[in-house]
Amino acid sequence: MPDRGNPRATAVCALLMGLACLLLGGRALGATLDDRVYGVARQLMCPVCEGQTVAESDSSLAREMKALIRQKLQAGETPDQILRYFVGQFGETILAEPRPRGVAVLLYAGPPLALLLGVAIAVACIRRWRAQPALVDDLDLHPPDP
Repeated sequence: MPDRGNPRATAVCALLMGLACLLLGGRALGATLDDRVYGVARQLMCPVCEGQTVAESDSSLAREMKALIRQKLQAGETPDQILRYFVGQFGETILAEPRPRGVAVLLYAGPPLALLLGVAIAVACIRRWRAQPALVDDLDLHPPDP
């Protein structure tokens, strides 16, 4: 328990609690069955609708898929097991966000790697600029004595 007189410790504790809630994906807050069904349904594309997830779609197939997701969650299956079931039925194209494999890994890894490369280049340039002697120090700005 943080010291109530120390605002920094209280802020750090609150930050850690917030991060824990985010990492648990709302489970610590008591997500309802409807929330869990929606969470799985938004990860699946509707097979009959163009560009809509199962959560967004109102087609009869999407309603059937949501009902099946609900049944599977009530039976104790995990969201990952349910996603694998639908991939087995419809193929990888059913996933709203394809799993990174093959060349697709570059799409996921590319931006963070580019950011790290940019930071490394910036740090190297700054270090080089700091290591160079200033040109003003090398110049003799005093006129010669007569």
